[in-house]
Amino acid sequence: MVGDKCGIVPGAVDSTLTVLRQRRSRGYMDALISFVTNGILNASWWQIVLFTLVVTHITIAGVTIFLHRSQAHRGVDLHPVVSHFFRFWLWLTTGMVTKEWVAIHRKHHARCEREGDPHSPMVYGINRVLFQGAELYRIESDNAETMKKFGHGTPDDWMERNVYSRHTTLGIFTMLAIDLALFGVLGLTVWAIQMAWIPFWAAGVVNGIGHYVGYRNFASPDTSTNISPIGILIGGEELHNNHHAHASSARFSSKWYEFDIGWMYISAMQAVGLAKVKKVAQRPQMTTDKSAADLQTLQAVITHRYEIMARYADMFKQACREEIDRLKRTSPQGSVEPLRQVQSTLRRSDPELLPVERRQEINQIIAQHGVLATLSQMRDELSRLWDSSSASSEKLLHDLQDWCARAQKSGIKQLEEFSLRLRQYAA
Repeated sequence: MVGDKCGIVPGAVDSTLTVLRQRRSRGYMDALISFVTNGILNASWWQIVLFTLVVTHITIAGVTIFLHRSQAHRGVDLHPVVSHFFRFWLWLTTGMVTKEWVAIHRKHHARCEREGDPHSPMVYGINRVLFQGAELYRIESDNAETMKKFGHGTPDDWMERNVYSRHTTLGIFTMLAIDLALFGVLGLTVWAIQMAWIPFWAAGVVNGIGHYVGYRNFASPDTSTNISPIGILIGGEELHNNHHAHASSARFSSKWYEFDIGWMYISAMQAVGLAKVKKVAQRPQMTTDKSAADLQTLQAVITHRYEIMARYADMFKQACREEIDRLKRTSPQGSVEPLRQVQSTLRRSDPELLPVERRQEINQIIAQHGVLATLSQMRDELSRLWDSSSASSEKLLHDLQDWCARAQKSGIKQLEEFSLRLRQYAA
């Protein structure tokens, strides 16, 4: 035999081949275990964390830029390539249907804080909106009337009808397969975070906390608040009160210290021709050369009414604090408590959103304090300027001039200063 002639024992050849086969089999098994455990990339923990933050941020950008500012409010037009990228990405990472999201959000603005609002904490309670916001979204998405009334103008091409809307779960399971292939079993954790990101931050935090806790630049007729002046984590949606005051504005930041990363992305895309901004909220312009309000002043006052009434609310709260301090010095402690409760209530909610009984109770308490009673009455009269839609410009201007004149003669320093500033608003 050949093996004998070469000095090779046949049994040794068989043994060697068996060892090689075993090693190859172990190699395949080790490779399979490595793939299942670590995925294709064999990434370190910090690389996985970085990937997760990047992909969830892209999802947030898709929601705030495409769904919210472009589709729901038409504040910005996006290049078709950008729009379709966001549609595809949101299909992968959320399974949301553009028409459903847009319709539900538009209904929220139309019925804000009232019966019919799909996700108001004033209607459902903060805990349900914060922790079950996605369920409220699902319930409203089954409302055919909402889709018909508020879902107009959204994409209706072949991909939308046959893929994105029809096979919503296919996208998210495709994302699951991608995450598992890239990172192995840890990809399941990455995928779970991706799936929970929008339901928690957008459906829960923005719709819940953004109508419950925070600061207000504008006295919009709702409970919307700015959660943080730095809008990065939720793409600028942190500036929720600013958005409710100027819903169609593509920019959510208003004050110099506020940052809206979504607006930064839009500005960058506009610079290279991938976006076109259609509307941005105007910031108040002031002038010092007017001794009396004119028609331009009237126009500016009506345009910036939410900002003006927010300043008035701050003035009222300050007057309330001063009145409490005065009562502490001159009256028994018990007389301070009702006014303190009024102060606490007004800090958390717009008076117009309170139940009628509570509003009447507050008005009765305020009426017992001269300065506060005057400020409350003057506030109501000022707000009637933009509620009188049938009045002529000349009549509204006369009412504004009369209001400023009475404010100047009120003897209340804060009101006099407010009147002087009101006349400085310019169109």
